[in-house]
Amino acid sequence: MSEKKEILCVSNAYQKKYYLNDSFENLPKNVKDELQILCVLYTEDIGGILTLYFDEDGNLEFETTCQESDFMYDEIGSVLKIKQYCNEKRELFEALEYYYKITVLGVDLNE
Repeated sequence: MSEKKEILCVSNAYQKKYYLNDSFENLPKNVKDELQILCVLYTEDIGGILTLYFDEDGNLEFETTCQESDFMYDEIGSVLKIKQYCNEKRELFEALEYYYKITVLGVDLNE
């Protein structure tokens, strides 16, 4: 059974593209800008493809992939960079999770 994922955004080093899911277009501009900067910098530094998505419980997750022939992809750097982002951007990620849980999942956080 596959887990339901809702993609927030994706950055692709191979195609030099960034994508924000249209469902999240109503996020504040500064949040959208911060997500774009963080994702594009990640793929410029590490390579590969970075996907930020919400799992079925509304938790924000990071997923990284690379092409099999990409010998420049930095697997160790990937783990370290994601840990760095989680520490530095903790408040942003928590706010995004609350936003998703309230607006998409309809969770009442007062309960």
